[in-house]
Amino acid sequence: MKNSSSGGLVYSTETGRMCPDCRQPVAACTCKASAKAAPAGDGVVRVSRQTKGRGGKCVTVVKGLALDGEALAALGKQLRSACGSGGTVKDGVIEVQGDHCDAVLAALARLGHQPKRAGA
Repeated sequence: MKNSSSGGLVYSTETGRMCPDCRQPVAACTCKASAKAAPAGDGVVRVSRQTKGRGGKCVTVVKGLALDGEALAALGKQLRSACGSGGTVKDGVIEVQGDHCDAVLAALARLGHQPKRAGA
């Protein structure tokens, strides 16, 4: 058997699955909370229009927001209602259905962000 510094208890009959990083039960894991606390984004808000991989349909994409998940979802809802269309929030990126770059830029500027138009 190989000794490894990253090895350890994987499952306990008392508490169930164990986190390999913090070695606590998954229900009481502390490393996931600290990973969610650090927002992903470089602070430069980029607004662009994409059609690739969407069957020719156009979406407005907002990237680079340094917000946590709940704040990003709330901002996405505000942007979708400002444009009057649908959309989603995936992996720190807000997608609004349709070509609404100008409306999204105006809404983000009104909310205190400094957006930039990216792409053509």
